[in-house]
Formats: sequence, structure tokens, C-alpha cells
Amino acid sequence: MAPNPQTIWRSPTGEVVACVEKNKVLSENMEEIRQICQDALEDAVLMGCDEQQFRTVLTELVQALKNPYPPRG
Repeated sequence: MAPNPQTIWRSPTGEVVACVEKNKVLSENMEEIRQICQDALEDAVLMGCDEQQFRTVLTELVQALKNPYPPRG
């Protein structure tokens, strides 16, 4: 299951990110993240962990990510 190829990435001001190379990098990054998360979920379930708990922890991990770049003003 690949990320939605119809994703239209937008800047903080709502402008479409139209650069082909930027969109390619974003797509590749999303696929790598998807595969790593899928592998980790499978490992957790095979080791006897609760699937829903794993999904909750993964969601919390994403929510805790920090943006190291200050907003451009």
C-alpha cells in the first residue's frame, strides 16, 4: 500500500509545492516511513504486543516530532 499519489503538498501559506524533485523526495520519504512503520507493527504483533497500543504509541511519536526550523516571517 503506497502513499496516496494524489497528495498535493502545500506550503504554510497554502501554495502548492509544484517542484517535481521536492514532490519526488516527499513521496520517497513517505514510502520509507510507511515501510518502517509496517515492519515495526508486524514485529510488535509477532512479539505479542497489542496492535492498538502500538498504533497509539506511533501516533504519539509523530505528534511529538519537533520542527527545528523557525517559521519564515
